[in-house]
Amino acid sequence: MLELSILGFLYEEPLHGYELKERIKALSGHVRPVSDGALYPAITRLVAAGLLDQHTEPGSGAAPRRILSLTEKGREDLLERLRHPKQAEITDQVRFNTLLAFLRHLASPREQAAVLRRRQEFLETPASFFYRDGRPVRAEEADDLFRQGMLRVARATGEAERTWLAEAVHRLEE
Repeated sequence: MLELSILGFLYEEPLHGYELKERIKALSGHVRPVSDGALYPAITRLVAAGLLDQHTEPGSGAAPRRILSLTEKGREDLLERLRHPKQAEITDQVRFNTLLAFLRHLASPREQAAVLRRRQEFLETPASFFYRDGRPVRAEEADDLFRQGMLRVARATGEAERTWLAEAVHRLEE
């Protein structure tokens, strides 16, 4: 998720590390905060792999800024990650949102729709936070107010997402 965010934001424009961190933080929010201890090693790996380029520019104060940009290899890598996301990027809501944030960079509506269809398929599988006798517990079956709330909110969110996905796939396939 972190590497996808780095590549995705740098696909749009070169940024220095602090700007990049702030954009990633805004995208993932409090759910999965990004630390310097995770961000800068990831940047170093991507530079070493030839996916990012970096150069130094004078800063607005005294310190110079390290500007990061995507290489052509990095652009190709991002597009490949978007075309063929890992299963966790489809099944995990925060990771899927990260994928959605950059899916517009795929030029092909057919490829975009294929990713959305994978999410649709995942959402059609009955699931719950809680199970009884090997089957998902529905909100009406939950034995306390708080679990009922969790399940009702999750159901409403899932219904809204399934509706949007169907609309989006339809538009992309017109």
